[in-house]
Amino acid sequence: MPTETIAIPSGSPGTEYSLTVHRFGRRNARPHVYIQAALHADEIPGMICAQVLRRELAALDAAGALVGQVTLVPVANPIGLAQQVLGLPVGRFSLSDGGNFNRDFPDLAALLVARVGDRLTMDETLNGRTVREAFAEALWQQPRSSAPQHLKAALLRLALDADLVLDLHCDADAALHLYTQPRSLLAFTPLAALLGAKAILLADVSGGDPFDEALSRPWAELAKARPDRPLPDGCHAVTVELRGQSDVAQDLAEADAHAILGFLCHAGVLDGEKPDLPPLLCRPTRLEASEPIIAPAGGILTYRRKAGETVKAGEILADIIDPITGALTPVTTLSAGMFYARSAETFVTPGKRLGKVAGDSLRRSGRLLSP
Repeated sequence: MPTETIAIPSGSPGTEYSLTVHRFGRRNARPHVYIQAALHADEIPGMICAQVLRRELAALDAAGALVGQVTLVPVANPIGLAQQVLGLPVGRFSLSDGGNFNRDFPDLAALLVARVGDRLTMDETLNGRTVREAFAEALWQQPRSSAPQHLKAALLRLALDADLVLDLHCDADAALHLYTQPRSLLAFTPLAALLGAKAILLADVSGGDPFDEALSRPWAELAKARPDRPLPDGCHAVTVELRGQSDVAQDLAEADAHAILGFLCHAGVLDGEKPDLPPLLCRPTRLEASEPIIAPAGGILTYRRKAGETVKAGEILADIIDPITGALTPVTTLSAGMFYARSAETFVTPGKRLGKVAGDSLRRSGRLLSP
């Protein structure tokens, strides 16, 4: 099992961060799957799942069971992992500039279209190589002055050769759910079935430039710009939300890792019998139809419904209790659908996002993802 360590400059003399990368299978073998955990460094379920994957993939590799190759980064954000404020981990946002570690990745779609649009031929394989080479060149030319920029560039370089990308996250308190592009739904339907996903959120453009879209969207935009030229699928990427931040347990990690290994069998990466696919537990919905549930008042938050439950339009999901007057403010949803994520906080202020319902009735625009 080859292991590589990649230095991430910190910007502070005498200090640096590093990424540890495990590789399984033969270099340049296809399909190539890239898996990373904890880009939001305070989301631990992906980390423990990655440890099970590392163990199992090492055994499978030693047994010669890998047809393709797998690149595994078990801790994708050493910067965030080192951040503590008064003893509490802060892994979602960079303390240096306030930026979300999974937002504002370089959007190279337009640049790639301009660079390779006229160089594409009628040879699909050659076109795929041309695009990947141009992708790498464009990435190297992006500005990298801060530690988060260096980290984002390093992660993209590791993943840009992959056919399939799994970015392992979790929410505050949530049922297992996925985010991907509509063009990638078919590729990840087996994964959703094996993991038992309660929601599958689809968006061509989420508005936040997250890691998964930075890898998959350029291929989609290039295919739109040059429909007269054959292109491989390029990269299908998915964000996997492994429930909530407190769902850190060995049995969950084992189950999630074995579901991902089953998906790798279906994807042709692992040799062996493909596991039977259970029925999907949800139907995919558009991310712009996902309703953010907002606190109408401040106070003590108590939920009436759990994450992972189906709710009706107009239903009360929670109550906010004024601790001074005792006044009770109900929190309702406009949408019918899956209440797939909720806040873990118990005291909130007005305007606080309390949860999300995957429905069909809304059509939001702009930045669709949580801050």
